[in-house]
Amino acid sequence: MFTGIVEEVGTVRELRNSEESVALSIAAHVTRDDVALGDSVSVNGTCLTVTDLDDGGFTFGLAPETLRRTSLGALATGARVNLERAVRPSDRLGGHIVQGHIDGVARITNLRPDGDSLYVTLETPAELARYVVEKGFVALDGISLTVTEREGTRFAVALVAYTRGHVALVDKSVGDPVNLEVDVVAKYVESILGDRGSAPSGGSRPVAVRGGEGVTE
Repeated sequence: MFTGIVEEVGTVRELRNSEESVALSIAAHVTRDDVALGDSVSVNGTCLTVTDLDDGGFTFGLAPETLRRTSLGALATGARVNLERAVRPSDRLGGHIVQGHIDGVARITNLRPDGDSLYVTLETPAELARYVVEKGFVALDGISLTVTEREGTRFAVALVAYTRGHVALVDKSVGDPVNLEVDVVAKYVESILGDRGSAPSGGSRPVAVRGGEGVTE
């Protein structure tokens, strides 16, 4: 699990394609510290497993599902990426609960200054728009941000001056893809309410889970 608070902006060293696999190598220093093989690191919001380590960074394997769901397959050597190590139980939850499981790719439709902030408008896939609510959370390329407005399939966020200086999202232009993870709480609420609505009339339904078994009433 992550918080959406970017720890470091790393640099892509190589995106290596072979017949059977794709490997992403990233140069990093802050997030390289205290990381071991098999650990999880958020790369532009995508939870990836460290498969190789060296003094200057780490390497990850990209599964076909990751390439389908995210924009990582389009990364070029030298591209900057947002990095965050998995949160520890003792850490402050400065952003929101971010799983690192990308729901889809949004695209930037407008960028404009707003005081000392940068106002970013994006187009989200239609099937994800219902999870985006004004003043709710989204994670964009792994950055925990508050939705400032939403209309239809478009929504906006504001990057304050400090955030702009510490994330790679500012490198992007209109039309560029951004990895989007909506608030997981919204998806769970929808699923629970949907299950309740489809329960047979007069039948029992699960109301809690203990020890892996459903408890019914």
